[in-house]
Amino acid sequence: MGNTAASPAGQPRFLRRQRKREITMKSLSVIASSLLVVAFTAFGCAQMSSMMDMGWTTLVDGEKGLENWNRIGDANWRAEGGAIVADKGKGGFLVSKNSYKDFQLKIEFWAAHDANSGIYMRCQDPNKFTDKTCYEANIFDQRPDQTYATGGIVHIAAVSSMQKAGGKWNTYDITVKGSQLTVVLNGVRTAEATDTKFASGPFGLQFGNRPKGAPGGAIKFRKVQIKTL
Repeated sequence: MGNTAASPAGQPRFLRRQRKREITMKSLSVIASSLLVVAFTAFGCAQMSSMMDMGWTTLVDGEKGLENWNRIGDANWRAEGGAIVADKGKGGFLVSKNSYKDFQLKIEFWAAHDANSGIYMRCQDPNKFTDKTCYEANIFDQRPDQTYATGGIVHIAAVSSMQKAGGKWNTYDITVKGSQLTVVLNGVRTAEATDTKFASGPFGLQFGNRPKGAPGGAIKFRKVQIKTL
């Protein structure tokens, strides 16, 4: 039988060595965890920096951004509940201070079921927005003529896949490049067209009323980003 038992004198040294190993392992674990936190933080910052480097400009971010717009009409635009909101008035727009030719828009919005809103683009008169002098990606679930309801480009491209936006948060991804216009609502391509009427101009966010002056429901925007192409 081999001599495997530690002597009484040697046992404390063995315990001390075991404790040192445990302390070393714990220290290594703490260091590894700290390195992971640093790595994930750096990755997150890199992702944000990458987003900025890709050319996106944020015009609305939660309740921030009203100063980035001019106003048309008497809609009661305000910062409230984590978004830019309008729900009263005879109608109005938030109008971008810059004009754009080729661009991509990413927009997060919430619309009441009876909201009449839209994204107006390449508008020809910065002081008067209409669906005849701008391209409009519609937000109007209850539009009497559903041809150009939510997801359509009014007077230009009918809705190819009927979607409803009322009562929930939605995303618009809109690309306007040259004569090509593409509208994607909540990941579904809802309208696409080729048109050359309007070459450039500001874009705007609408709060509108319904036909015959009936009050329109609330519209909220919590993210508006644009990238020139």
